[in-house]
Amino acid sequence: MNKVVIFGVGLIGGSFARALKKAGAVRSIVGVGRSAASMARALELGIIDAIGVAGEPASLAEALRGADLVLLAAPVAQTEAILAAIAPHLDAGTVVTDAGSTKSDVVAAARRALGGKVAQFVPGHPIAGRETNGPDAAIDHLYIGKKVVLTALDDNAAADIERVAAAWRACGAIIHRLTPQEHDKVFAAVSHLPHLLAYALVDDIARKPHADLLFQYAASGFRDFTRIAGSSPEMWRDISLANQPALLAELDAYMAQLTQLRAQLAAGDGAALESVYSNAQHARHQWITAIETAEAPASQDKAD
Repeated sequence: MNKVVIFGVGLIGGSFARALKKAGAVRSIVGVGRSAASMARALELGIIDAIGVAGEPASLAEALRGADLVLLAAPVAQTEAILAAIAPHLDAGTVVTDAGSTKSDVVAAARRALGGKVAQFVPGHPIAGRETNGPDAAIDHLYIGKKVVLTALDDNAAADIERVAAAWRACGAIIHRLTPQEHDKVFAAVSHLPHLLAYALVDDIARKPHADLLFQYAASGFRDFTRIAGSSPEMWRDISLANQPALLAELDAYMAQLTQLRAQLAAGDGAALESVYSNAQHARHQWITAIETAEAPASQDKAD
């Protein structure tokens, strides 16, 4: 690709840029963001080659001119505003994609903001991340062996979908495909609910009068379980609200499970508790084995 434009050059967008550059898959990358300091830092680090100013139409027009690909790696609540801002400046040959953790709302936003140009938008979601943020968090190997889910629209041309897929493959990712609705139900269960629970647990501990004592004795189990509570609160606020119906359904199911566990504990029913624990242990072992198999280098072509 000759030019890629990235809105939001933090962990996700910055790592995408670094990986493309390392692979020699792009000649020039333009970064656009809300923070001038962050953009300057991304430029200083060599993540991007130029800066576009989000609030200036002339600057946006210049940034987008001749772009092969545009990636939106900003919080999902900003999607519609960004798409509306770039719509007048999109060349016919430019493909737009995103990295948002919800898809049904993003697709609806794209249809409103892009109108007749919505066919140029191929929704996506890289399943990778860390709890750090900002340009300094960007690494060139974040996506190696990781899944990227594309939730292509009926409007999309096959060549445009392939352009997005090829960019992610250049980063080392494995391409999967779901509908927007399937995507949101799946990730409400395995991503959005775990984040909500981790935030809730750490917040609960932090609000206790003896929080300092509790954190003093919190060890690796607590650290591992709550690692994702170090993620961006703004981003996860937006994700939670964007996927509210599916997340509420998963939260209700989990609360029912907790109610059942509480009853078993109160009754001293060790056999019932052990049954739940054993089933969870077995399921986790199977999941880890499946991940190791799917993310092996030889699986790249099969998954795609």
